[in-house]
Amino acid sequence: MDMATVSEQQRKRLHPHKFSLWVGMASILMMFAGFTSAYLVKRNDSNWLEFSLPPVFVYSTAAILLSSLTLYLAARSFKARNMTRYRVLISVTAGLGVLFVILQAMGFRYLQDHGVKLIGSGSNPSGSFLGVITGVHMLHVAGGVIVLMVLFLRAFNSRSKNYSSVPIDVASTYWHFVDAIWIYLFIFFNIVSAG
Repeated sequence: MDMATVSEQQRKRLHPHKFSLWVGMASILMMFAGFTSAYLVKRNDSNWLEFSLPPVFVYSTAAILLSSLTLYLAARSFKARNMTRYRVLISVTAGLGVLFVILQAMGFRYLQDHGVKLIGSGSNPSGSFLGVITGVHMLHVAGGVIVLMVLFLRAFNSRSKNYSSVPIDVASTYWHFVDAIWIYLFIFFNIVSAG
């Protein structure tokens, strides 16, 4: 076997970090499928409170969609070795991720102010389900924001000359996945509350 063949085989192999990410994402997907299935089953209970999502969730959805675009452009810039553009775009992406979490928290506050208690005594199962499902999603987004912050700090570290695209590829895949989960949840909750 010559070196060209070995190199070609190595390129075709899935990086261990990417493989681990896909396994983790499959687990997360099953968890959210279980959450939304349980939501549908419990919705038939007599004490179920019907309410609409807070209007601010539309803005948080726009923020996370825009963050996927900026991360896509950041990854392209990194691979093109346009580090100045990469730094700007990774910064904007991290900022949009933080904005998403802030807007979600504002949505929780809106619900509380409008009589939908999410946790504790006096809470309704519908509010608790929404709180748990969107709260767990927010935790996954927060984890993604931490990864984006690490990439942000590494981008500004002049001593770091590692141009491996694996970290940005893994972060991008995860971020787009978390984005897709939110879009699914947003559509799910809007359809269920309308029905």
